[in-house]
Amino acid sequence: MKTVLITGCSSGYGLETARHFHAQGWNVVATMRTPREDVLPRSERLRVLALDVTQPDSIAAALAASGPVDVLVNNAGIGALGAFEATPMALARQVFETNTFGVMAMTQAVLPQLRARRSGVVVNVTSTVTMTPMPLVAVYTASKTAIEGFTASLAHELEAFDVRVKLVEPGYGPTTRFTSNGTRPETLIPAAYAPFAQRVFAAFSQPAAVTTEADVAEAVYRAATDTSGQLRFPAGADAVALARGRG
Repeated sequence: MKTVLITGCSSGYGLETARHFHAQGWNVVATMRTPREDVLPRSERLRVLALDVTQPDSIAAALAASGPVDVLVNNAGIGALGAFEATPMALARQVFETNTFGVMAMTQAVLPQLRARRSGVVVNVTSTVTMTPMPLVAVYTASKTAIEGFTASLAHELEAFDVRVKLVEPGYGPTTRFTSNGTRPETLIPAAYAPFAQRVFAAFSQPAAVTTEADVAEAVYRAATDTSGQLRFPAGADAVALARGRG
């Protein structure tokens, strides 16, 4: 029975992904900055651990408690919505610490055991903002685009050790808490940007297609079990449409 460790499981994509792997018969290590046992089913195959991907000691403790891991899903992330001009550099660094350096740190911590066993998968969850430019998410886009390049390069490095590296690219998920870990968007919209921001938010409120938590969970599972060499897995109807346009 294989074990998956998933970061950022307190809500949204991570929570649904933990449920999905458990339903498929896997051992699941669901990690959260603040553990909540009540959001997941009680099971001998499911453990909830504390993990802050920005803290090396927290990463080491979580991996020590997890035991051998077959699949790492780097899902933990924070959003930042607003005009870049008004985005404090402290917030930009906070976003990168979780979305970029946190992913790198988790991956680096897990790789020795995967390489030694010559098996395993790392799945990095990014976003369709890396496929097509979107306004008012410049810092978030930069943090996720960095992981796209990181993942594509790492996949080549680890191929010789039979360790697979994958990307899952969710589309627009209006039911997720995109900005709940960051600064409220209204504080990052200066008056000069207000008319533009209103048009953007109006467009966001009427999307042609969206991505659900289940879409992402299923895409992560496909990526984790794929042996075809496919790198990118769009998640959600809008993401699939964008991926087709990308060719």
